[in-house]
Amino acid sequence: MRPPPRRALQALDRFNAAHPWDHNAHYHRWILRQLPRRFGSALDVGSGTGDLARLLATRADHVLGIDSDPAITSRARALTPEPARTSFTVMDATTDLPAGPFDAITCVATLHHLPFTETLHAFRSRLAPGGTLVVVGLYRPATSTDHALGALAAPLNAAAGWFKNRSRRAPRPASMTARTRPADMLLTDIAREARAILPGARLRRRLFFWRYSLTWRQP
Repeated sequence: MRPPPRRALQALDRFNAAHPWDHNAHYHRWILRQLPRRFGSALDVGSGTGDLARLLATRADHVLGIDSDPAITSRARALTPEPARTSFTVMDATTDLPAGPFDAITCVATLHHLPFTETLHAFRSRLAPGGTLVVVGLYRPATSTDHALGALAAPLNAAAGWFKNRSRRAPRPASMTARTRPADMLLTDIAREARAILPGARLRRRLFFWRYSLTWRQP
């Protein structure tokens, strides 16, 4: 199956820009369901405005959110009420991560910004025994299945934006102001490398919104 025509993609882009919604947030509740009812510490990599970190704090004793963008990290702090179990710091995950260990590590729409193999090794080394890694990531579409799912996701994404904004034009949510870049790894390469580094990892192509999920439990 071929990708949609350029004109159709441009029309969808204009529509989505007028009716934006954060479809990364679509997975936040699912991420929470992959974690224990209570756990000690969590690390959210690429925390942005802190929406997921604050949600994790309903289960964790403390959550540390890291992001390389000082402006969006400042926004996360401003949006987090005091007292809170959540803290945020500016840190470049391409070169360093907090030492840990952490009972949970989450990473949403961020891993494709980072060196894939090195980052998964770093996640593994910072998980406490029995700790859980949950990744929601992007992949580069290449196969007919990829493009078919993308074609299904595109109108659903537009419809969700229409209903969530009550059919009105709206500014982008604060959570959508972070820097973006397209993914460059194929899903088959992601699966192969992830399973070599994290034996037993569960990787699943998500049906909608151009995402895959990866979960792994530290022995």
